[in-house]
Formats: sequence, C-alpha cells, structure tokens
Amino acid sequence: MKIGVFDSGAGGLSVVKSLLSSNLFEEIIYYGDTARVPYGPKDKNTIIRYSLEALEFFNNFDIDLLITACNTVSAYALDEMNAQSAYPVVGVIEAGVLALENSALAKEDNILIMATRATINSSRYALALNKLGHHNTTSLQTGLFVPLVEEGIFKGKLLEATMQHYFSNIEVPKAIILGCTHFPLIGDEIKRYFNNTPLLIHSGEAIVEYLEARYALVQKEEEANLKIFASDNVAGLRKIADKWLA
Repeated sequence: MKIGVFDSGAGGLSVVKSLLSSNLFEEIIYYGDTARVPYGPKDKNTIIRYSLEALEFFNNFDIDLLITACNTVSAYALDEMNAQSAYPVVGVIEAGVLALENSALAKEDNILIMATRATINSSRYALALNKLGHHNTTSLQTGLFVPLVEEGIFKGKLLEATMQHYFSNIEVPKAIILGCTHFPLIGDEIKRYFNNTPLLIHSGEAIVEYLEARYALVQKEEEANLKIFASDNVAGLRKIADKWLA
C-alpha cells in the first residue's frame, strides 16, 4: 500500500514515525503545509480550503489512502476531502478515540483532551467519548505548544513554564489524549509533569491500530520508502525529519 500523510507542518512526522515502525506500507508521501502552519487558530472555512488544496497536491501521486495527521483537519475537513477524493481519507480523531476505548480505562476515569483551539472548539473528541460513556473529560486549548515544537524546544524552562501555565489547575488525569501531532514530541515531559501517571493516547500509535483493524494490511520485511514535500522550506522540513525520525 502506498499512502499519503498530510499535516499543517512538521508535527505529522510523529505519525510518520509510527507508520514507518509498523512496516505495513511500501511508500509514504508526506506533505507539510509549512507556509501556513499552524492551522489551529484558523477558522473552519480556511481550514477546509487549505485541506482541499493539499488534496490537489496528493492527486499527483498514485496513493491508495490519505491520512490527515492534523487533528484540526480531521475535525473540520474530513467529509469535504472524502467527497472530492478518489481514495479514502482517514483522520486521527476516530483513531484516537478507538485507542482510548481499547485501553483498560474505566468509564468514570478522568480524561484530559489537549489540542489546538480549533480542535477543541469542534468538540469532536469530547462528543465521541461522551457517546462511549466517558463523561469525566476536560478539554483544554494548548496551542502554545505547537510553535515550541516547531522550534525544536522539547524540554527546558520555556516548555516547563508553558506546562505550568496550562496545567496548574488541572487534576492529574488517568489518560491524556494528545490531540495534536506536535504533542507526542513533548509527551514524555507532559507525562513527567503529571508524575508519570497518565496513559498517553498518541495519534501515530492510534492510527496504526485503527488501520490494522479496518484494512487487511500485511507487514513488510523492509521499511517504507519515505518522500517528504512541503509548501515552504522543504529542506528545513527534511532536516527536521532526519532528526525526529532517527
């Protein structure tokens, strides 16, 4: 299977890392809209327009499936993308909810959903979890983490101050949904802030689990061939990929 992965910037490489480790695919085409990152603060119509433009990019490749690694795109543009696509377009929100449901979490356990403003405002995670009987949820906009990760700041005083800003009044959760592909790159620090207690739901691991359940995928002996493209500074994105995917 040849797949595409779309993200607003570099964060989707955290999903690519899980996809590469799974050995389920022959080729992965990654496109980061680095010229317009982040999507989280943007309005719905802009997010949809950018997503459909990305879809046009992937139409240049003979892919079997497209993954929208960006949670914001998954929240707002998935239906529109599928309506205009000749191949399935799969988002990470449904996959993240499935991963949490497959965990040993009890219905009454407290769950923290952290994501960008647009994803939180969509209520997609909260509504899906509520339907499954998980009513003890807290949704938190944590968009400041995105530029920190884009700048390669994965630990240190700036990150600690940002975590203190967001989490100081948050009860230690039993699980945290990392509702942005940038967040797994600081996942260890977030977990450490909460005394290494919470279960982390990671978009990359979740989407692999979801695809394995939904499609008849067979593991390959060799790792997939990865090709990286960007709307701006593709050399910079490839340099980040070399570091993050090592």
